[in-house]
Amino acid sequence: MSRPWAVLIGGAPATGKSTLAAALAPRLGAAVLDLDVATGPLTRVVSDLLGVADLSDPRIAGRTRAPRYDTLLALAEDNLRAGTPVVLVAPFTAERSVDGWTAVAGRLSAQDAGPVLVWLHLPADRLVDRLIRRDAVRDTAKMQDPAGFLATIDGDPPAAPHLALDATAPVTELVERVVAHLVQRGLAIDGRA
Repeated sequence: MSRPWAVLIGGAPATGKSTLAAALAPRLGAAVLDLDVATGPLTRVVSDLLGVADLSDPRIAGRTRAPRYDTLLALAEDNLRAGTPVVLVAPFTAERSVDGWTAVAGRLSAQDAGPVLVWLHLPADRLVDRLIRRDAVRDTAKMQDPAGFLATIDGDPPAAPHLALDATAPVTELVERVVAHLVQRGLAIDGRA
């Protein structure tokens, strides 16, 4: 493989995006770029100033979403220019639209073979179960009203080209599906092309 690539892993909270990225990145020799890790410390400052912990709260999301995603994509661009493939982790809700994906692809395609969107989905009951087990502070508001939270989740598949994966499958199976998809696109992975 002569050029690095970007794999974007998106989906609702608790679908296993970070878990898949952690298993996939070593297989690809890629860096993991997680939206929450890359922007979390600064987002917490804004959160503390506003007195709101839920990142989906409009008071935080409205002020931080664009700069958070710009930071994530800028990190991806830098890694790709340095020759390092990347696995990006974020909900990618706006980026899954045709226009959103066109903007992301335009930004990342200059450095790589064209980004790949992987979309994880889970049935509603499994999603709530994972949020409860995760027990993260950022999920507190979601768990106070699970039905209300689920009503905010757009369950439609992305309009952009993507690889849809059922997040109930074992992580090893999900990794193999992503690798097979990349190979099908003509990218060399583990000596396969």
